[in-house]
Amino acid sequence: MTLRHVSTGTSWEEAVGYSRAVAAGDTIYVSGCTSVEGGAYDQTVRALGTIRAALAALGAPMRSVVRTRLYVTRIEDWQEVGRAHREAFPEAPPATSLVQVAGLIDPRMLVEVEAVAWTGDLASAAAEAEAPTG
Repeated sequence: MTLRHVSTGTSWEEAVGYSRAVAAGDTIYVSGCTSVEGGAYDQTVRALGTIRAALAALGAPMRSVVRTRLYVTRIEDWQEVGRAHREAFPEAPPATSLVQVAGLIDPRMLVEVEAVAWTGDLASAAAEAEAPTG
């Protein structure tokens, strides 16, 4: 199995030593994504945008996400975080968890989102499209 790594070049990736996303076969693991701008809703939208970009770099759409984990520093933000999450997955919502944590690495961060995607159906669809007919 070949592993493919995606980096977004953030200072955190270098300092901690991680990839934004790693594709292992049909599964893509996206590291926790955060933002420091805006409230909980805006930060969640930005984090999900980072996830979207990492998946796109590996040829996968958001609809391939099967699992997310949402970490919030203030549980009272759950509705805003949930709204942003729901908007990102209008057709096929993934399994998810939303948990409160004591804090994130930067106190301005209110939410962190990580994701797991499965691309097995995408690979099957691509193979069928390329298969000779008749």
